[in-house]
Formats: sequence, structure tokens, C-alpha cells
Amino acid sequence: MTQQTTNPTLTPRRRVGAACLGAFLAGSLAMSQAQASDITLNYAFFAPAQTFPAVQMEHWAEELERRTDGRVSVNTFPGGTLLTAGNMYDGVQSGVADIGLSATSYEPARFPLINLAGNLTGIEVDSTVASRVVYDLIQEFPADQLGLEDFKVITAFTSEPGYLHSRTPVTSLEDLQGQEIRVPGDSTEVLEALDGVPVGLNQAETGEALQAGVVDGYVGSRETLMDLQYARSVQYVTDYPLTNVVFVAAMNRQRWESLPEDVRRVIDELGAEMAHFAGDYLDGHIEESLAWAADNHDVETLTLSDEEAARWAERLAPINEARLAQVAEMGLPAEAFHGRMRELIDSYRQP
Repeated sequence: MTQQTTNPTLTPRRRVGAACLGAFLAGSLAMSQAQASDITLNYAFFAPAQTFPAVQMEHWAEELERRTDGRVSVNTFPGGTLLTAGNMYDGVQSGVADIGLSATSYEPARFPLINLAGNLTGIEVDSTVASRVVYDLIQEFPADQLGLEDFKVITAFTSEPGYLHSRTPVTSLEDLQGQEIRVPGDSTEVLEALDGVPVGLNQAETGEALQAGVVDGYVGSRETLMDLQYARSVQYVTDYPLTNVVFVAAMNRQRWESLPEDVRRVIDELGAEMAHFAGDYLDGHIEESLAWAADNHDVETLTLSDEEAARWAERLAPINEARLAQVAEMGLPAEAFHGRMRELIDSYRQP
């Protein structure tokens, strides 16, 4: 006689309940996994991948993915492949990219206060110190005074001061007179005050202009000697600090507010770290670049005499004063910003 057995714990009603519970748990797990893996951020930058801001961008993306256990993935777009320098922040604001990294000096009317951290000349400071200073200033001053009220700043940093790179040696104002030099926008007045002829070109145009002999040199950070191969076209670097470049990585405000709180916390933690990373990386890379340029292309660094450096400083002092006054006339706290900047520089220079 065959005996039929039944599971006493699963009556028809219990079977239905178990099935419903299983379906609910499976659906919840699937939803949780989708939420965990579907956070993708698009991050744009205008310059090539080998430049130091792009290296910072890649490092930030890797750190964010690691610290969120892969919950967030970041697509990076260096080299202007998604947004260019001219439309970077507008593109972020309109949602073309979630994050954009650009130089604030490319939009002087938009960022007059923060650009004071880059367009005052004669400040001898390395990128590590300058980057930590500019990040702190952005945290301390109201976003609407900085022109950043529509964004979430995820980090900020600077280049080193720009230096004059030239085909012929420049150790005096007389040597520079009449030379056509590529400059970033905020260095036009600076070069004119030193009797040079400024030529406004973006970074993409500069290499071709140097190779073709259209310009006699350029003002910029010294890592470009190796990273952009400019050492092939210039022979001398004059060791006098001019203006530097402020970089701000800004996120679309609505995208920021849509992120989970724990992800936002990780991004906030990375802000100061990336400012320090970018500056420290650049300072080390500059030393490598100078050595490479000297060894491979005989590029020489020239030092001004004390008397000549004083002549340059005397020519440039009125420009600094005028720039501070111009920003103050806009109703912005230029003197307070400048004073705090100098305090922070002195603080971070302490051993």
C-alpha cells in the first residue's frame, strides 16, 4: 500500500504566503542591487588626459568608486570630448555633464572674486600650498560671492604660478621687449607691463603656434615642458612667478541633491584630499619635467638678479592694486579675500 506524505508546515495558504514573501524579497533585492549599481556620473575636462588636472580627475573617480564599494561609477571625458573650456560650467548647469572641471580664468566675468587667487602676480608659492588655500577659501566665502551658487564644488586646486618660457634668454625687461608671448587671459596686462607682446591662445592652439614660430614663447606652468612637449620649442625658463590658474570641479546642483547621503558624504571627504593630491602631484611632476627638459632638450632655468626682480615687481604692483579695486567695486569682499588668502598661505607654509 502506497503511503502519501505531505509537508505539514506548508498548507495551501502557507504556500501562497511563502511564495508572496519570496517574490517580495526577490523584488526588493533586485531593486536594491539596481540602486547600488546605477549611480553613474559623467565628468568632463577640456585638456588632455596626461595633464595634471586630468590625472586628478581619474584619481578622484577611482577613489569614489573604491570608497563606495563600486556603487558609483564615473565616466571621465578629458580632452574636450564632452565639453570644452568655453562651455564647461554652462554644460554642467544644463546637465550635459554631471561634473565639469575647468579654469575659472576662462570666465573672468563669472568668477571675479575667486580669480583673485590666481591673477595676482609675484606670489612665490608652490601648487600644494596654493591648492589647499584656494579650496579653503571656497569653503569659507559664500558661494554667491564666488559665482558658485548654482553648483556643488567637489574640489578645487591650482597650478603653480606661470613662468615665462622663451626661445631666447630673458633676464631683464629689455630682453623681453617686443617678444610675442602666448598668455592666458589674465596675464595680458601682466605681459604688457613687462614690455612683452601678449598673444591670446588657448592650450590647444599653443603647441602649433610654438612649432610654427608664430610666438616667441609662452607663460604657463612648467610641467607643460614635458606633458605637452613644449621643451621642443623653447630653451629658457625665467624664474619669476606670474599668475597661476585656479581649477574648480563643479557638480550640477540637482544631480548632487539626488545622490544618497552616504555617497555625498564620501564626495565631501574627498574634496580637501583631492586639492592636496593635485598640488602635491603637480609639484613632484614639475621637478621631473624640468629635469627631463634639461636632459633631453637642454632647457635652462634663468634667475633674475635681485635688482631686476625688484624692477619687475615695481611694474606689476599697480596691476595687483587695480585688480583688487576692480573686484571691490563690484561689491565683493576683495580685500578680505586677499587678506585671508595671505593668512592661509603663511599658515600652510609652516613646517
